[in-house]
Amino acid sequence: QVQLVESGGGLVQAGGSMRLSCAASGSTFSMHIMGWYRQAPGKQRELVATVSKGGENYADSVQGRFTVSRDNTNDTVYLDMNNLKPEDTAVYYCYFRTWMFKEYWGQGTQVTVSS
Repeated sequence: QVQLVESGGGLVQAGGSMRLSCAASGSTFSMHIMGWYRQAPGKQRELVATVSKGGENYADSVQGRFTVSRDNTNDTVYLDMNNLKPEDTAVYYCYFRTWMFKEYWGQGTQVTVSS
């Protein structure tokens, strides 16, 4: 089992920056991919960014503005978000996938970008 605890989120003006953090605990040795998804009201959950030993992967909509990183010493993944736009407003979910394709999700944290 893996537990994910997110922090960060809140309200920011357009053009601003914000950092999200997600600390994993439990069977973190099984980690293959960690990252972030988001879900805006009335929309499906979508990939934001992920990181693995193979590198990073970003949605086109955030490429160049967001950076995902991982600290292996404390099993934490970060999402640094710059030049935020109102369309980035969503609930952001931490994501963890094992080598056996088992998935875990955080509880979600609200990010609201005002225009």
